[in-house]
Amino acid sequence: MIAAAQELTNELQPLLFSPPVSHVYLPTEYAWASHKLYLEKFASGQKKVLMLGMNPGPWGMAQTGIPFGEIPAVRDWMGISTAVDKPTNEHPKRPIEGFDCKRSEVSGRRLWGLFSEKFPDAMDFFEDHFVTNYCPLVWMGDTGKNITPDKLPKHEMEPVEKACQKHLAAVISAIQPEWLIGVGAYAEKKLIEAANDHFPDQKFKTGKILHPSPASPIANRGWESQAEKQLLEMGVW
Repeated sequence: MIAAAQELTNELQPLLFSPPVSHVYLPTEYAWASHKLYLEKFASGQKKVLMLGMNPGPWGMAQTGIPFGEIPAVRDWMGISTAVDKPTNEHPKRPIEGFDCKRSEVSGRRLWGLFSEKFPDAMDFFEDHFVTNYCPLVWMGDTGKNITPDKLPKHEMEPVEKACQKHLAAVISAIQPEWLIGVGAYAEKKLIEAANDHFPDQKFKTGKILHPSPASPIANRGWESQAEKQLLEMGVW
């Protein structure tokens, strides 16, 4: 898993993107110490459930290097807190402060909040579950506004997709999950693509839970209870 993450980082690092993209962050590069520690602590062995997010949030993984990396959850529940370097080209409106960041990543607060409530000891959760992101890149415009992958030209996204699909296949191969669960419909789609393309003879159970983003009106109406209900109804929990 560590080798696969390093390979993905090395493949994404030299890629260039045209305007309106002005800044690109790659947390698995400048926050590698904490990302590696996450993998060392929680990524070994077979898992029942692989959960996949999209790409880093500005106050979560962009700061900590951990998927959905809400700082109190990473520091206090997972027991991870390391020094974090700066990206090469830092946007003044999107500073990287690492574990000193005072902002909250709402998606991560909701996601890890549910899991830590059900599994007070993080090791109990990660015994059967693993959470990763499809792509560790963050794209921003001049104003610091987030730019989503669907807004980028196809020819610029092709090498990103190729690298991310290869990494996702490596993750699936390493942990051999029974369930592939997308955090949102986009992530579910990427999981199904990876399973079909790289493991045509293997049968996985697939599904999705509601994405916890505060941009979603539905998620703002009790995300935790809705996500738990979905996991129970699918039979994941």
